[in-house]
Amino acid sequence: MYEIDDSILIQEYKELQIKKICKTEQLEILSICLEKGATFPEHTSPKNAELIVLEGSILFYINGESYQLKKHQHFSFQKETAHWVKAKENSKFLIIR
Repeated sequence: MYEIDDSILIQEYKELQIKKICKTEQLEILSICLEKGATFPEHTSPKNAELIVLEGSILFYINGESYQLKKHQHFSFQKETAHWVKAKENSKFLIIR
């Protein structure tokens, strides 16, 4: 009936790790884990997205600007806009779109 999932907790800091937590017709949640110094290469999102930092610190690059995001901060970005991420320290964040 109900299930507890520890996949975010046990997700390893090994380069770039992406885990799909949930996907429905209306919503997708991705858990991203980046080892310090690792990058999530440039890409776009098919939908408007929300990023929530759970642990660590990242640099989010979009439209020629960079934004430093830390634990418990939230950032919104538009679909089909090229962006990439670099971890300043071991980091975990969610993408909700």
